[in-house]
Amino acid sequence: MLTALREELCQLHMELPKNNLVTWTSGNISVRNPETGYIVIKPSGVRYEDLRPEQMIITDLDGNVVEGDLNPSSDTASHLYIYRHRPDVNGVVHTHSPYATAFAAIGRPIPVYLTAIANEFGGPIPCGGFALIGSEAIGKAVLDAIGDSRAVLLKNHGVFTVGPTMEAAVRAAVMVEDVAHTVWIALQMGQPDEIEPEDVANLHHYYRHVYGQRSPSSERM
Repeated sequence: MLTALREELCQLHMELPKNNLVTWTSGNISVRNPETGYIVIKPSGVRYEDLRPEQMIITDLDGNVVEGDLNPSSDTASHLYIYRHRPDVNGVVHTHSPYATAFAAIGRPIPVYLTAIANEFGGPIPCGGFALIGSEAIGKAVLDAIGDSRAVLLKNHGVFTVGPTMEAAVRAAVMVEDVAHTVWIALQMGQPDEIEPEDVANLHHYYRHVYGQRSPSSERM
């Protein structure tokens, strides 16, 4: 079932260690299939180099396993909570990428100090509250804080990103760590200036609607 989606999900998981966003078995990606409404997610505790497409777990929105022999990610309930409350989201990523998680550790959002933050996120990267793993609590904390952004830091925990596709959510996860690293370096040298909200809006609009290769009816994912 959903063979092509499982293969794509497995391939995108390889982007997490490649971009230094996870270690060992931490982190996960899930995707919603719009046609069936089913969710495909990484199995729990399997090392990235050992992941295979057929190991990806398919569940319904209530968490019932539709197909798969392994236990789904321990973050499954939180992913499902996000999907149930955000019909526009079809991809969710969770990482513990070091620089972004350092901001999360001290409960500090990342202001719009860089055009890259304006481009990808359209505003500051917020930091939500603390929540324990294993239930819907993390999913609720994500949605309580994320607003219109595609990324949120969770206090003392890590990073969640969302997108209209799983690739868009993965890209947002890569960008969170990249800008967090640059902001951390800048803070060692002084206090950066925030970009004005009007300029942030213009930059974000350009990135979403003009930048890149586009067909007449396409919108940047």
